[in-house]
Amino acid sequence: MPTKSNSKPATKTPAKKVATPAKKVSTTSKAKKEVEVAKPKTPPPAHLFPKKKDEKHDYTISEKLKALYDLQQIDSKVDKIRIVRGELPMEVKDLEDEIVGLTTRLENYTNEVKAFEESISKKKQSIKESNAMIKKYTTQQDNVKNNREYESLTKEIEFQNLEIQLSEKRMREYAAEIVNKNLVIEATQAGLDERKQDLSVKKKELAGIVAETEKEEEHLMKKSAEAAKIIEGRLIVAYNKIRNNARNGLAVVIVQRDSCGGCFNKVPPQQQLEIRQRKKVIVCEHCGRILVDPDIID
Repeated sequence: MPTKSNSKPATKTPAKKVATPAKKVSTTSKAKKEVEVAKPKTPPPAHLFPKKKDEKHDYTISEKLKALYDLQQIDSKVDKIRIVRGELPMEVKDLEDEIVGLTTRLENYTNEVKAFEESISKKKQSIKESNAMIKKYTTQQDNVKNNREYESLTKEIEFQNLEIQLSEKRMREYAAEIVNKNLVIEATQAGLDERKQDLSVKKKELAGIVAETEKEEEHLMKKSAEAAKIIEGRLIVAYNKIRNNARNGLAVVIVQRDSCGGCFNKVPPQQQLEIRQRKKVIVCEHCGRILVDPDIID
């Protein structure tokens, strides 16, 4: 008989996964990449990207003087255009102010007339009340018991008659005031209508002149703004201040025949040399205008 073996059948153990070895990254290449990343990029040379010449500090004194002279010529043309309009804008403004004043005055007179009319109505009502009281006191006199009561009622009747007389007097005064105010209202209204007609004519005349010169003025104002971009702020402020103080509006003038083109006083030779060099802004010692040499026109 075969003998039973005590040995158990061998169980299959799962095969262990063998990890594949990771690829080795060379430390030298990694270090090179880090160096490349950390290494700052050198900026391109400055001459390849020149600064734009729209910044005011990039312009030379000579260019600023030329811009000031151009600005002066443009503003002088604008002044001539506005002189053509004459005093029309001021006349229109004065007429508008006068019309506003007349309209306000007319409203005040109308309100005063209304107040007088209301006062007359109140006095009429007061007269009615006084007549009613007189009728009442007269009826009571027929039923008095003694002279004392009769005299008291008589005094009340007299007082109410005086009140009626006073009210009638005030009514006549108010009526006279209304007549006078109505006359003033008529005169004021006539003056107002006349001023309105004058204003209409002046406005049409001004509108015609403005229509003729508006485009030219807008073009010159744009050129003035472009010229002002070259000039720094403090020079613009000084330029405007000189223009406002000068009668002819000239802030920048040319040296002609060794003299200032604004006040015609002599300019010293050394100062003339500095003006021709255009290294700084020079003003006249007498009038304060900015001086430039004649060659700046070219």
